[in-house]
Amino acid sequence: MNDIIRRRRSEGRAVLNGWLSIPSGVTAEVMAHAGWDTLTIDLQHGLIDLQCAIQMLQAIGTDKTLPLARPAWNEPGQIMKLLDAGAMGIICPMVNTAEEARRLVAACRYAPLGERSFGPVRASLVHGPGYWASANETILVLAMIETRRALDNLDEILAVEGLDGIYVGPADLGLSLFGDPDSESEDERAIAAIAGVRQKAQAAGKIAALHNLTPDHARRMAGQGWDFVTCGSDMRTLIQGAAENIRRFRAQD
Repeated sequence: MNDIIRRRRSEGRAVLNGWLSIPSGVTAEVMAHAGWDTLTIDLQHGLIDLQCAIQMLQAIGTDKTLPLARPAWNEPGQIMKLLDAGAMGIICPMVNTAEEARRLVAACRYAPLGERSFGPVRASLVHGPGYWASANETILVLAMIETRRALDNLDEILAVEGLDGIYVGPADLGLSLFGDPDSESEDERAIAAIAGVRQKAQAAGKIAALHNLTPDHARRMAGQGWDFVTCGSDMRTLIQGAAENIRRFRAQD
């Protein structure tokens, strides 16, 4: 686990994570300099491919922000490429069983803890020649909990060695449980389900992370004890900022 995450946890503060969906090194650089603790490059639902992700990792590297990535799926080849390119953590979508969690860990950890193939081409360049020796300790590995099946198997998932924690995707979880993909639902059932995941994760000594859309909701969740909260994506910030500029201009008419 990276030092910045250890430090936030020791301070009793949540890690603040930003989200990158726009395929642009410039946008990634702007976001990195805004002051997030971590930034996640989204190759699942974002518009980003591997080559663009490398450019974004280079851009984030101009600041102290820790670069993470969400692969398109729990696919070892892409996960290893993202790590070799310099990502310091993986947030993996749709992990539903302990076996899937073990497969995720295997792709992220060098032997004897895993099956990651050795070839940290860019990672050694930017993180230093000793990168490989400490990678098993410093790479963050989070499994996304997004379905009823994952909830049913949560205890077994949390018991997987080498998994640092879980990351709740509330939209897919709400869709799976209640047919409602509201990421910040006020439905008491959704609130209870998400809170239950946090409690179980922390009881198991794992990081509890949560995806949020707005700063207010993220702050509230941090206050409730979540270790890692996402708020603010490049796409959402651009959409809202553009709309607000237009609204303020036209309000003068």
